[in-house]
Formats: sequence, structure tokens, C-alpha cells
Amino acid sequence: MTKRPLPWRDAWEQALYADGGFFRRSRPAEHFRTSAHVGEFAGAMAELVRRSAAPTVVDLGAGGGELLAALRPLVGDAVELVGVELADRPTGLPASIGWLSTLPDHVDGLLIANEWLDNIPCDIVEVAGDGVIREVLVDPATGEETLGDPYDSPWLRDWWPVAEPGERAEVGAARDAAWSGAVSRVSGTAVAIDYGHTLADRPPFGTLRSYAAGREVDVIPDGSRDVTAHVAIDSVAAVTGGHTLRQREALSTLGLDASCPPIDLARSDPAGYLQKLAAAGEVGELIARGGLGDFWWLVTDTTGHGTLAP
Repeated sequence: MTKRPLPWRDAWEQALYADGGFFRRSRPAEHFRTSAHVGEFAGAMAELVRRSAAPTVVDLGAGGGELLAALRPLVGDAVELVGVELADRPTGLPASIGWLSTLPDHVDGLLIANEWLDNIPCDIVEVAGDGVIREVLVDPATGEETLGDPYDSPWLRDWWPVAEPGERAEVGAARDAAWSGAVSRVSGTAVAIDYGHTLADRPPFGTLRSYAAGREVDVIPDGSRDVTAHVAIDSVAAVTGGHTLRQREALSTLGLDASCPPIDLARSDPAGYLQKLAAAGEVGELIARGGLGDFWWLVTDTTGHGTLAP
């Protein structure tokens, strides 16, 4: 892997997706917990499949295939399930689930991208001491940063203007293009789920982070760890015509409820009570404020059915 300072976008790309990169040799579940790893999430996705009458479900950035494996008994064999991931097909994944390294040219049904956009590399910029916006360069081996050439783009001016020395921005144009390209292949519903922000609440110093083995670590694009940054969700929505809502709102619409079961059930059906109590706990995790419940859903329905219309 290249060791000289690189623009962040290039170093990020190499760290995650080059031969030997993080996502080519690691499964996300080994390093962090996402909604796809919470059992009740699959139930909500199954309800979305039912409402949209999707004949096919494609999970973009499928990780270890956990969501698709959980969906299989919930949606039946008539629904085609396909995972898209750079890493090899997971051992033990049901044979009825397809596995591809690239997104199909056409998706007839439902496209899900859970925590995919945050891993799309983007340019990082910072306002220098003299007030000039410059591209941030990084040493892939150490994470040490330096400022490079002046930087300007229409996206930066429109979606994340910065002016004060030290302010940073993550230029989301590449993410807009990536999701727009994915949605263009869908006849049905496309859902991107991610942590993000809008123009009214952009973080002044950016959101670049790394995670490994279940904890946050220093941000170093050396391939040993995840590199992620929050998504400018309003910008992505603008290029796809989709609408946004928080995960807690989306899951409520899809019928998930974190209410505890009635205590009387504990006497009449102890096993059933414990099962419902565990399910309520999982839903609580998925809709929690300050946690997964704050994630954004960007929903684009290319057929006009309005599956999750506000």
C-alpha cells in the first residue's frame, strides 16, 4: 500500500477496497454492531418487502449476509435474495441467497443499503490559517495530515460551506453520485440507511472516524480498520428525489413496537413472555435516541407506490 501522503479520498479507497483492504478481508460484524445484526430489524425489512410486493431484495454492502439470512424464513422462497459485497461469499449462507461482487444492472424490487454510504470515500477539506480552503492529505501509514492545494467545488459551496480557519468538510459529491447510480437501476424501492446530518447541523470539524474490534480507534487509512464519515443526507436526497425520515419513525411505520409485554403473560406463558420481552429490547435498541434510532432513512420509490411515504 502506498505510504506517501495522499488526498484523503485516495487513501480511504485503498484502505477499504484495494487488495488486502479492510472490507476485502473483514466482516463488519467482527468490528461493530449495525441494525442488520439486531434480530427484529429483519422483521421490519420483511414487512417492507410485503408492502412493496418486492420479488427481489438486494442488500448492497451485505457484510456477512446476516440480514439476508434472517430474511429468508420471513419472506419465503418466492422472493429472490441477493447480497452485494466485495468479500467472498460467507461460509454457511443459505444456498438460496445469491452473492455478487457488484450491483446488478437492474433490481426489480427492493434495494437496501444499510451503512453503505458512510464508507464511500470522499474528499476532505480544511480552511487554512490564511482563510483558503485546502484539500487535506494523509500519510496512510501513520494518519498524519497535511494541507495540500486550494480546493473548490460547487458541492462544497452549496452543501457544506466553510469559512473559519480549522473548519473541515467532507465533500459528499461522490456519495451523491454513488447512490444516484444505484437508484437508477431500481424498479421499485431503494432505501439507504445511515448516520448523517443536514445543512442546518453540519459538524464544524467533520466526522471522520475509525473502528476496529468493537471500539473507536485512531483514524489511520492503513487497511487495518474501518474508515467512515457521516452522510450529508439532504444532498443525497436532492439528487435522487427521495424523502428522509429517522429510523425510529420508519420502524414504527413498519409495525415495530418497543412496549413490554403484559406481565400476566409471564404467568400464563413464561417462555412466550421472555421471547416478547427480548424482542421489545431489540426494538428499543433499534429506535433509541442517541443511537440507532437517530439513523436516517432515505427512501426513493421509483414506481410511485409510496411504501414509506411521509
